[in-house]
Amino acid sequence: MRVLVTGCAGFIASRVCALLLEAGHRVYGVDNLNDAYDVRLKNWRLQQLTIHENFDYEELDISESSFLDTGIDQLKLGKSPGLDGVINLAARAGVRYSTVDPWTYYSTNVIGTLNLLEFCRKYDVPKFVLASTSSVYGNGDVPFHEQQRTDFVLSPYAASKKAAEVLVSTYSSLYSLNTCILRYFTVYGPAGRPDMSVFRFIRAIYEGDAITLYGDGSQKRDFTYVDDVAKGTILALGQKGTGIINLGNDNPTSVNDLIAIVERCLGKQAIIDKEAPHPADVDSTWARIDTAKSQLGWTPKVGLSDGVAIAAEWYLANRDWANSIG
Repeated sequence: MRVLVTGCAGFIASRVCALLLEAGHRVYGVDNLNDAYDVRLKNWRLQQLTIHENFDYEELDISESSFLDTGIDQLKLGKSPGLDGVINLAARAGVRYSTVDPWTYYSTNVIGTLNLLEFCRKYDVPKFVLASTSSVYGNGDVPFHEQQRTDFVLSPYAASKKAAEVLVSTYSSLYSLNTCILRYFTVYGPAGRPDMSVFRFIRAIYEGDAITLYGDGSQKRDFTYVDDVAKGTILALGQKGTGIINLGNDNPTSVNDLIAIVERCLGKQAIIDKEAPHPADVDSTWARIDTAKSQLGWTPKVGLSDGVAIAAEWYLANRDWANSIG
């Protein structure tokens, strides 16, 4: 296959690219290398991809109006790209910061998605996969399933992803574009985002720094290992028809229990500073994954304890620079 992957220096996207490349596919990666978090982490991920001969990379911003004109030229795709699919993993992520700067989230998550859908329409790309989020479920009844209402989101981030989902559905209907919307559930693993709990907890506990815990720690998340999510994302390229699919672990764990797992893994005790719950945070996430099983033949393989151990091993191996990423 020939696949365009956006946000290729990001956490999930870099693993999607790596697995596609290892399987012998050609990957065209774009990323704007923004400073949403320490760019050293993005550069490290990118370096793991550039060793592959079948990987082409350009520093591009999908939210720019010029993307449709310049992207095709800079990626040297020619006037008839012959792409088998686009996987849109470029996004501004993070629930809490979206309440501070919602404009940036809408620029990337909504306008960026629109540009890519126009790209698919203009160049006859047959498949479009959108990375969405469990945050669109808000505080709905758990376990979350794809048919339940998603009208009551709690953050601008979730609202921007919901808007992107609606755009995808619109283009699918208007132009018979084969699309798949994947709702990810709290993805973690080696080289993960530094604002996410697993990376934060590993770094802080090992270095003897305090963890900021919002709420009492009883809130639950459906932690899902990054390679499981990346494999499900690639399977979505071959999905027939159009739809929405949860990719989660179907096994929620409280934040308190996560801290205990990290403590056991590192052999150190956490120092915890408690803060009031953030109003944009949901109480619990929990994925029903029947659709992923039936349509993709996908189930998660890596349990939380094993996944945390792999993430911790990566941190220790890269501690000389990763310890300054907060």
